[in-house]
Amino acid sequence: MQLVAYLNFPGSAREAMDFYAAALGGTVTQRFTYGESPMAEQCGPASADKIMHSQVGAGSAMLMGADGPPPHEAGSTTINIMPDTPEEAERIFHALAEGGTITMPLEETFWAHRFGGIKDKYGKGWMVNCLKHMP
Repeated sequence: MQLVAYLNFPGSAREAMDFYAAALGGTVTQRFTYGESPMAEQCGPASADKIMHSQVGAGSAMLMGADGPPPHEAGSTTINIMPDTPEEAERIFHALAEGGTITMPLEETFWAHRFGGIKDKYGKGWMVNCLKHMP
């Protein structure tokens, strides 16, 4: 299981993640736009060039970010927890949701066996993200 900071931007994710890669001595290892995703038709033309997901690797460290739609507020930081199995994702999701608010139900997506969002009882944002292919 990994915990990764996930940065949400109001349209500046491409520039910001390039900056962080250079500053950390790393590289952008993943990047795709909403228009390149299987959700392109649902997102509309205004979002086509915005970053749906970007990932920077620097040594053993990882940083992720996007031009975040709900459940991610632009400018916020969310903790992305990446469990190894769908069962562990279910357990963690329900434990973190206790006393908090589910911002996106836990379900299968095109990139994850399980993905969901929570604002915990302390007001902190979490994504539970059991990937189909680990980075």
